[in-house]
Amino acid sequence: MYKLLQVFLWALLISFLGSLPLGTLNVAAMQIGIQESIANAIWFSLGSMIVEMTYVRVSLVGIDWVRKQTKLMKAMECLTLLIILGLAAGSFIAAIKGGSETKNVLLDNNMHRFLLGMLMCAVNPVVVIFWFGWSTVLFTKKILEPKASLYNIYIVGVGLGALAGNFLFIFGGKFIVDKVNDSQKYMNWVIGGIFLLTAIIQLIKMIRHKDGVTKFTHSEKSA
Repeated sequence: MYKLLQVFLWALLISFLGSLPLGTLNVAAMQIGIQESIANAIWFSLGSMIVEMTYVRVSLVGIDWVRKQTKLMKAMECLTLLIILGLAAGSFIAAIKGGSETKNVLLDNNMHRFLLGMLMCAVNPVVVIFWFGWSTVLFTKKILEPKASLYNIYIVGVGLGALAGNFLFIFGGKFIVDKVNDSQKYMNWVIGGIFLLTAIIQLIKMIRHKDGVTKFTHSEKSA
């Protein structure tokens, strides 16, 4: 029982803290919560959580195969970059149009937010890289062991931690908008700036070959 609790708490803590830095998924969830509804933002977060849990499970049992899919992960990375740029452009366009109800054009669609969350998480290779690194650390420290029961509780902790991190953005963003006068008027500018900065940093890393995918797919050769 102690081992299960230990693995669960480690997964929960790592996942929660890993969800706190500004990124595509948590900022998108916050934007949906502000401009649509808390329910839609939660659906979005649940969708991304399911995919993240699936990726973690795959990384635990098939990491060697995943590491060899260099072209696939590079393509996913490029697609993620395009999505971030699209979200940035959409936020700026919404800000220019003005009005608190003007939505990001990429989020202004009829796709169920659960499916949108799954899609945006599915094309993000950072999820695989992040959890491969932490899983390796936990295996090395003998906190995580190759047992089905530990894998299952580990994945539950991952999912709940990611959900809690997104909730902080969703409810925190909504609280700020509700409390600060005219804050929603400038929210699209702020969110657009966050997405643009994220895209620029990612592009620089890709050009300099210091991005997570490059390090991940080449780590086996240097080992």
